[in-house]
Amino acid sequence: MAEEKFYKYVIVGGGVSAGYAAREFGRHGVKPGELAIISKEAVAPYERPALSKAYLFPEGTARLPGFHVCVGSGGERLLPEWYAEKGIDLLLSTEIVKADLASKFLVSAAGTTFKYEVLIIATGSTVIKLTDFGVQGADANNIFYLREIDDADKLIAAIKEKKDGKAVIVGGGYIGLELGAALKVNNLDVTMVYPEPWCMPRLFTAEIAAFYEGYYANKGIKIIKGTVAVGFDSDTNGNVTAVKLKDGRVLDADIVVVGVGGRPLTTLFKGQVEEEKNGIKTDGYFKTSVPGVYAVGDVATFPLKLYNELRRVEHVDHARKSAEQAVKAIKASEEGGSIETYDYLPYFYSRSFNLSWQFYGDNVGDTVLFGDNNPESSKPKFGAYWIKNGRVVGAFLEAGTPEENKAIAKVARVQPPVEDLEKLTKEGLAFASAL
Repeated sequence: MAEEKFYKYVIVGGGVSAGYAAREFGRHGVKPGELAIISKEAVAPYERPALSKAYLFPEGTARLPGFHVCVGSGGERLLPEWYAEKGIDLLLSTEIVKADLASKFLVSAAGTTFKYEVLIIATGSTVIKLTDFGVQGADANNIFYLREIDDADKLIAAIKEKKDGKAVIVGGGYIGLELGAALKVNNLDVTMVYPEPWCMPRLFTAEIAAFYEGYYANKGIKIIKGTVAVGFDSDTNGNVTAVKLKDGRVLDADIVVVGVGGRPLTTLFKGQVEEEKNGIKTDGYFKTSVPGVYAVGDVATFPLKLYNELRRVEHVDHARKSAEQAVKAIKASEEGGSIETYDYLPYFYSRSFNLSWQFYGDNVGDTVLFGDNNPESSKPKFGAYWIKNGRVVGAFLEAGTPEENKAIAKVARVQPPVEDLEKLTKEGLAFASAL
């Protein structure tokens, strides 16, 4: 007879959102045995951004239990014992293979059925793999993707084994830029390859990207733009030896890291819940079209109040905040109370080498660039504003202090009017600081 378990609340997924939701349940009070977190990973929820940053540094500064949630936002670490103390069942290495939202149950790969009253879908994203497109030789050893701690551990082992070897990074987004830097810091010979005319095209303008590309080039990283990897060669042991590019070039490689994007993990719920923009459609409380079912983090397409449109946001900041909002909403509805709808200001950041940038708001409209964006500068510091319909709607800053970063966040939130773009360029950061 297959095992059956019942919980009042079930969170499916064990990433950042799950950890922050658990903390919020803890704050509101949850009875022992009421809440289960079901995660296919083998470790308690942790701050995923650490994997592409300090985790890969030669001195290995970040290791679990050091970056379990909620340290990433200045909270206390929730170690596995915390869940036990709160009476929360943390079910690790447990993959859900079937979900029936109408009948309110989930089934694990091991055949256990989990029944629930309230479900929070926090399944996050999975990485897009080159094998998904049938790229020739893409199943060779030492071709890595980075999503989970297991992936990071395998990459660290390869870095140690291929000391001073050649690394090729496929992709010019977040993962590409952060891992390009991390592998360079590990003394590998690094080449980055991406099809777009410049790095991070979803956010960066050509001028912003030119700074980072110049900075990386000065660090000895080679950048090849406008082409893609179409195949891989490997040796008799099945280890990758070369990357074949569409433009005919062949790059020697001991390690390949691929960062070509992710896709939200919604397959389990297909056809059972309303979807939009590749995600599960929710309201401002992260309620889905199915009663008792909420969706948070990467998988949720929610009303972004500030711009009056539906959006899906893949970022750790939203993963944390949406999870907290959903739990507050669940608790409020149980108590017959109400809370404000989610009012999110989009926020993205990245760190690599000695660089650190933050971006707030929306990257639409005209842009003005201010400050010193010369990659040769000893202390470059620059930013950009995005202006739409005569208002500043987005702001970016490299090398900002905490106060300056708060100032650009405020600009993006307040959306002040601006008449003269030339004047704005001259004012630069002072415009934000004066608000």
